[in-house]
Amino acid sequence: MRCAEAVARITLGHAKRVLSPVVVLLVWEAVSRLGWVDPQLLPAPTSVALRLVQIASGIEFWNNFAITLYRLVISMIIAVILGVVLGLGAQLSRLSAAMLDAFVRLIAPIPKIALYPALILVLGFENSSKVTLVVADAMFPVLMATWAAARSVDQKLIWSARAAGTSRAGCLWKITLPAIVPTILAGVRVSGVIACVVVFLAEMIASTDGLGHMLTMAARAYKTVDMFVPLVWICAIGLSLNGFIGYVQRKLDHGG
Repeated sequence: MRCAEAVARITLGHAKRVLSPVVVLLVWEAVSRLGWVDPQLLPAPTSVALRLVQIASGIEFWNNFAITLYRLVISMIIAVILGVVLGLGAQLSRLSAAMLDAFVRLIAPIPKIALYPALILVLGFENSSKVTLVVADAMFPVLMATWAAARSVDQKLIWSARAAGTSRAGCLWKITLPAIVPTILAGVRVSGVIACVVVFLAEMIASTDGLGHMLTMAARAYKTVDMFVPLVWICAIGLSLNGFIGYVQRKLDHGG
């Protein structure tokens, strides 16, 4: 009986998550089909879906998709590594903590997209400038999550390890890091959302390829339906990334 109730609750929970998007899509379809909004401005979801299938049948689309995915993955890997290293490094000494605090206070509030023209001048129009921009934005949620979680680790564990002869850096690697992985993953989920947005913006602003470039070209040609196709795909990438990280979190919460 309890098993059936648990299954029912899980099913109801999934149904609630699906219900809202379905309602939005139905309303959107009705508004467009009934002519309440010009379909040239807001095409129906079914029209977008049909065009999505048509565009996805061409190799050019998959080249652009692969380029965006490559930039996103590389940026996320670098952002996570930098965020974790800097967040843990702040625990090595009071000086390192003070330096990181000053760095975060100074750099974090700056809208990184405003630095993109300078990055283009220095690094060019290719992947380097885009990856750097994404890393600069996506790094901070991981850094802040790592830093805050590392400070909350039980100091008795650290003292015991230090008394046993473990170095301060060894304590960070063997004790602090394993204890804060779930919190780091929460920061990574936020970083993933930011990275998807920023890489798309960077490709819209200055690029000759990628999903963001596809949207810009469609907008210039006033192809409204085509504009929604890269939006759907970047959304799909973001949802997949978020779902994967959430799956890893749940596996860790349940002991693997």
